[in-house]
Amino acid sequence: MFKLDHLKLNSRRAASNLLAFGAFAIGTLALSASASAAPLPLFPFFMTPVQAYEPPVQAAPDQNEIAPAEMPARLKRQIVSYPTRAAPGTVIIDTPNTYLYYVLGNGQAIRYGIGVGRDGFTWSGVQSVTKKAEWPDWTPPPEMIARQPYLPRHMAGGPGNPLGARAMYLGGTVYRIHGTNAPETIGTHVSSGCIRLTNQDVSDLYSRVNVGTKVIVLPMDRRADNAGNKRS
Repeated sequence: MFKLDHLKLNSRRAASNLLAFGAFAIGTLALSASASAAPLPLFPFFMTPVQAYEPPVQAAPDQNEIAPAEMPARLKRQIVSYPTRAAPGTVIIDTPNTYLYYVLGNGQAIRYGIGVGRDGFTWSGVQSVTKKAEWPDWTPPPEMIARQPYLPRHMAGGPGNPLGARAMYLGGTVYRIHGTNAPETIGTHVSSGCIRLTNQDVSDLYSRVNVGTKVIVLPMDRRADNAGNKRS
């Protein structure tokens, strides 16, 4: 009788243990499923979200912007051999070859490429600089207005002004040595008699020339190489 009761007790304990183990297993599986559904970060300080890199937006090139044409080497400002009897500081305009020489002395000069008067508007002679101006205003003379009545009667100085960055006025004439907002015209016969340089070159010349500087303008039928034979 004792053995039978003891056996029943053991059976009940075994069943109870089995139920407890089953509950533990189910709980473990539930925790595992929950962990797999939403895993906790192992190192949370490394889990900062990273934003995708977007390259900076660049503006499309303006099709209206045209790069300036490269100036021929012969028209670029340079020091050259130039024997002449003219005193240092003299300006010599080589009209036919579209050069301006600033005499340095010792057989050398600074040579600039220039634009000169078109056919029928060239001139020659000796003048002096009587006035200098930075970003000068432009008032076309009456004879120019008569030929081109559409021209403005006056234009304030600035980048859009035909006289460019600097101007040196020659004697009592209507002619000037000046800059230009059309650098592509350097090396051509295009003006109404004025001598034009690029704005960079006219600024350089302007810094060297003083009021009173002598300016020799050679005629179309004479080469600048012969200027050294002319006494000044």
